[in-house]
Amino acid sequence: MSATAPAAPSPPARAVAAAPVEPPRAHSAAGHVRATVVLLVLLLFVVGVAYPLVVTGIAQVLDPSAANGSLVHNPNGTVEGSTLIAQNLSAPWLFWERPSGTDYAMVNGTATAPGPTDPALGALLNETIAYMKEYGNYTVNATLPFWLVSPSASSVDPDLTPEAVLVQVPRVAAANNLSLATVTDLVNDHITNPALPFLGVAYVNVLDLDLALVSLTGRT
Repeated sequence: MSATAPAAPSPPARAVAAAPVEPPRAHSAAGHVRATVVLLVLLLFVVGVAYPLVVTGIAQVLDPSAANGSLVHNPNGTVEGSTLIAQNLSAPWLFWERPSGTDYAMVNGTATAPGPTDPALGALLNETIAYMKEYGNYTVNATLPFWLVSPSASSVDPDLTPEAVLVQVPRVAAANNLSLATVTDLVNDHITNPALPFLGVAYVNVLDLDLALVSLTGRT
């Protein structure tokens, strides 16, 4: 057999020259401004357009009434207001709302409502005593509900405690030529109790109550 010839040695590999490294470009003011504007527009779209549309769409599906402002309509379909906002109801044949430090205006600010030891509460108390004397349901045994003499923190709280509504029953009954029992039953039917005793207090939405009263009497 013939001997195998040795393989020829491979030529040495040539060294590959490294590409020159370019120095990093300096940040330009125009680039920063452009990035800031793009980020600002994106955030405005997300939080100002996309998010409100998504939340509104979900609310319209889950609870359309609340999503549209909890509006209340009278029997002929006219919008009378919202169950979330008190109104200045002063007709003698209607139940009156809690006092307001802003005349029931949503855009006006107000100081904190006076507390039980605040001297400013005295003026409100005197007004309520005068009201009760005028309408003939003030006695030595009468209880003056705090909610009937003091504004709420928002001054547009639409709810009253049952006691603050029931104390108005004699006036409302007399003004509508209704019996005390009829008006009292109407109030009792509109008392909303908390789901659990420690989660809140019972309350009456006065606008809802007055709309039911108007429906009963036919007055406007």
